[in-house]
Amino acid sequence: SLRAMPNLLVMRPADVIETAECWQIAIAHRDGPSLLALSRQNLPQLRHDGGPGLSARGAYRLKPAEATRRVILIATGSEVAIALDVAKLLEAGGIGADVVSMPCTQLFDAQDEAYRRDLLPEGGERLLRVSIEAGSTFGWERYTGLAGLRFGLDSFGASGPIDQLYQHFGLTAEQIAPRIVAALA
Repeated sequence: SLRAMPNLLVMRPADVIETAECWQIAIAHRDGPSLLALSRQNLPQLRHDGGPGLSARGAYRLKPAEATRRVILIATGSEVAIALDVAKLLEAGGIGADVVSMPCTQLFDAQDEAYRRDLLPEGGERLLRVSIEAGSTFGWERYTGLAGLRFGLDSFGASGPIDQLYQHFGLTAEQIAPRIVAALA
């Protein structure tokens, strides 16, 4: 819901490096307030290079497909680690999967068309886009397309340990990967 607020730059980093990059973006942002939505969980370190400030473009390819690319997994915040686990399962089955970390949809939307199309190319039936976020799936069709898959929380009222909640809502690699394979079939 915060992404729907005008002029609020919402960033949801996936690890320490993305958090530092998003903090720098927030400090430099002059066109309105910025918000960093941080996880309460301990998150794995996904990037080990300080790199060229990849979060500044709003989204970037964290992991390219190893096999022929059939899937683009788009995730934000703590769910980027889940997307990497999904990619491992898919790749083990011969299905190539890119993982795109999207810490800030607004910054991604502001990129030139060539960058956006390079990251999220149109691929028809041969290329499936999938979003993963522990929030509403509303709005993610902008990135997945109507034929894509969106994994998230479209109900309200559960609480408990995060592993149990991810299991309950189907946000585990073991639950997501088979649904992607079925959609590709």
